[in-house]
Amino acid sequence: MPLVSTGELVSAAAERRDGRGGVAAFNVITLEHAEAIAAGAERAGRPAILQISENAVKFHGGRLTAVAAATAAVARASHAPLSLHLDHVESAELLRAADGEGFSSVMFDASKLSYEANVEATAEAVAWGRARGIWIEAELGKVGGKDGEPPLGAHAPGVRTDPAEAVAYVDATGVDALAVAVGSSHAMTDRTAALDHELIGALRRAVTVPLVLHGSSGVPDEEIRRAVAAGMVKINVGTALNTAFTTAVRARLESDTKTVDPRKYLAPAREAMTGTVAAFLRVIGGES
Repeated sequence: MPLVSTGELVSAAAERRDGRGGVAAFNVITLEHAEAIAAGAERAGRPAILQISENAVKFHGGRLTAVAAATAAVARASHAPLSLHLDHVESAELLRAADGEGFSSVMFDASKLSYEANVEATAEAVAWGRARGIWIEAELGKVGGKDGEPPLGAHAPGVRTDPAEAVAYVDATGVDALAVAVGSSHAMTDRTAALDHELIGALRRAVTVPLVLHGSSGVPDEEIRRAVAAGMVKINVGTALNTAFTTAVRARLESDTKTVDPRKYLAPAREAMTGTVAAFLRVIGGES
């Protein structure tokens, strides 16, 4: 089916009031990732967002077109409602490249800058996106564990997003969605993160745009359910897919050390990711 827009998926999820108001976004690195996300969405009967990060683009030689075209083709061939999102973009050049490549949304990441510089850069990105019909997400607070960074402890200085600052930030930038720091961290391989649900509620009451949870691979199922019920809408998952992929590849190669055909280990890796995607979609969708 045709690509749907991220804004449509997020808006539809945000409008639900039955504790099932979440939509999942999964990171694409390889073609197998894209295929697994589409297959997992079909298996769970849920929409999903396929997102390609700036780091994934760098992995593909800094060339966006090929990985974007392949991911979009997989999404269009699926029966599930899927959108294409460009994630954690720090480069203004890559932001501009999103136009015309099938992306309906971009997460512009100026979180490493000072608050004032973050506001200025993000407001410019929003103005650029609005002129092209591209939905813009941004981040306020510090969600640790990005590439080259260690995961942050839940009580590290500057980790949590302040509700009053979030209101001012949304007003000043005009962003369509806000990623907030509430206790999760990128790149976690164990699911032990404890979210600050009181803060999630305060942020939901304070800001008028949908909230985004980054680093959800490290968040237990029940914590995710509570976060969605409290007002989190877009739930980002990346590392969990890589864990499933690598675990399956390692098991296949260890069981047959003479295997040289990559299809022999990529097929079980893709299936493992498909199961992971479907499981997260059911949790985020409020299923028990």
